[in-house]
Amino acid sequence: MENKKEPQRAPLRPRILIVEDETFIAVMLADMLEELGYDVAASASQISQAKDFLAAEKVDLALLDVNLGNEKIDSVADLLAERACPFIFTTGYGRAGIPVAHATRSVLQKPFNISDLAAALDKELGSRKS
Repeated sequence: MENKKEPQRAPLRPRILIVEDETFIAVMLADMLEELGYDVAASASQISQAKDFLAAEKVDLALLDVNLGNEKIDSVADLLAERACPFIFTTGYGRAGIPVAHATRSVLQKPFNISDLAAALDKELGSRKS
């Protein structure tokens, strides 16, 4: 009698939403996340795209550029906070540029490197990373 084993499934990796309007930065972030062992759930360059995605999908964390063209990220941050979904602001403006309602959230100051990103993700996700 043949003993069949169940195929092993790879552990689920945390899914990250990137909200960034600069294509080069979005691609760089996606590459960094993949290298660090995360899955990029989606990349949105507009507030409406991010909200539409979040209406249909769940993510484990979001990376939020503070300014998308002339739009501010506040409504996306509010939505994520309501869901108790962690997020990290990415900005060249430092803490001064983030929405007041989310002043205690993590901030990655642009430009940042992969070790800065890894530290911020570890702080927010902790043991949730496989």
